[in-house]
Amino acid sequence: MFAGNSPIALLASLIGGYGLGAVSFGVIVTRLGGVGDIRDVGSGNIGATNVLRTGRRDLAAITLIGDGGKGAVAVLIAGALVSPLAGVVAGLGAFLGHLFPVWLGFRGGKGVATFLGILLAIAWPVGLATALTWIAIALLFRISSLAALVACALAPAFFVFLQPSRAPEAWLLAAMVVMIFIRHHENIRRLLAGAEPRIGARKSALSS
Repeated sequence: MFAGNSPIALLASLIGGYGLGAVSFGVIVTRLGGVGDIRDVGSGNIGATNVLRTGRRDLAAITLIGDGGKGAVAVLIAGALVSPLAGVVAGLGAFLGHLFPVWLGFRGGKGVATFLGILLAIAWPVGLATALTWIAIALLFRISSLAALVACALAPAFFVFLQPSRAPEAWLLAAMVVMIFIRHHENIRRLLAGAEPRIGARKSALSS
């Protein structure tokens, strides 16, 4: 067990989190499920949204739970063994592992499901507020990517409001949000052009 928030402890948490995050559930479950390599399907993304395009809702659900779960597990392990800050750092590592998995040539998912799992593990009220925001925006506008982007953008504010004693850690969450927006650049371009598909127009789910 590492003591306090020493640089070594935080670095170990970051690396350990990355190792967990780099486990690509979308690739694993689609191969085991007999539908081939998810990177050859649809957008080529490894997240639950693209897995759903195979027509296998069961595999998409497993991917969603796995991608969210690995973020939560990273936070909980480092938080219990080191400190709450180390838990957030481990969550950042898991997030980076999902976006840039070394095993897949650093081409991973968009990070929304992993981000939500991290939030639920850091402070479940923050994760719940973010999830409810996603649901509300999705029901109102029927656009999955818009709902994900709005919910993630508000997450750091939820964290500061609901966890004021840990407000300095919100910058780590904000960094993840910036990366989520970067990974959604094509979705943002379509949103601005009014061309982003609506929920129900085609097989889609949570941006991940």
